[in-house]
Amino acid sequence: MKAGVAGWPVDHSLSPLMMQAWLTDAGLAGSYDRIGVQPDAFAATVSRLRDGGYRGINVTLPHKQAALALADEASEGARACGAANLLLFSPDGIVADNTDIVGVEAALAESGWRAGVGPAVLIGAGGASRAALHVLNASGAPVRIINRSRDRAGELVRSMGCAARIHGLDEAAAALEGARLVINATSLGMKGQPELCVPLDALPPGAAVFDMVYAPLETPLLKQARARGLKTVDGLSMLIGQARPAFEAFFGQPAPAGPQVRALLEAALEERA
Repeated sequence: MKAGVAGWPVDHSLSPLMMQAWLTDAGLAGSYDRIGVQPDAFAATVSRLRDGGYRGINVTLPHKQAALALADEASEGARACGAANLLLFSPDGIVADNTDIVGVEAALAESGWRAGVGPAVLIGAGGASRAALHVLNASGAPVRIINRSRDRAGELVRSMGCAARIHGLDEAAAALEGARLVINATSLGMKGQPELCVPLDALPPGAAVFDMVYAPLETPLLKQARARGLKTVDGLSMLIGQARPAFEAFFGQPAPAGPQVRALLEAALEERA
């Protein structure tokens, strides 16, 4: 049983470590590979992997929208997001899904946030924001988007048929006023990237902050939130959450339960620090 993760770059991905640990724990014979694919080679690579006996692949940046376009069939979530992070291969064709939605839902469940408590703020309008916007829109919560380019945020909202108020980075303080949830869906704060500089002073007690970045685990945004006593959730929660349904789709049984895989990923991140 063969599967993998395709992206560019993909050397940093923790997914092979996680999936292989689950395979070993479950006593399954299988492999899960890193597959580096430049954008212009994505379609040809998918065809080669399908012919080469792969059951499917996870898809990471920058291929998620291209993955959906290649599919013969797509889940409702993938269509709603306009992107897929999972392709399953069969003799009848390619099926696309978006398990990032499950990952976001897992992170929000950990945060304790509920849609009825107040507005949610999404920072970013790139590919990583699509699953979060879908989940927030489905919850019925008022959504505010902060993005450097207001036009790009507007295009995202229109393409997904969602409702949201759009703010530029210079309006971050106003956008965060009274919000009960903040989600960072940008790469800002990641190792090697600039910090995400937004003021959390306007957040009320009990608000939650979820950062999709997991390297480092404690980003400057989460450090600021913890200093204010706010609930925080790091990017590993989403990474593990989205991987569980993918593992079952590839290998035919649920991923083993338990916290061991998180400890394994935390150790790997410490070694890379």
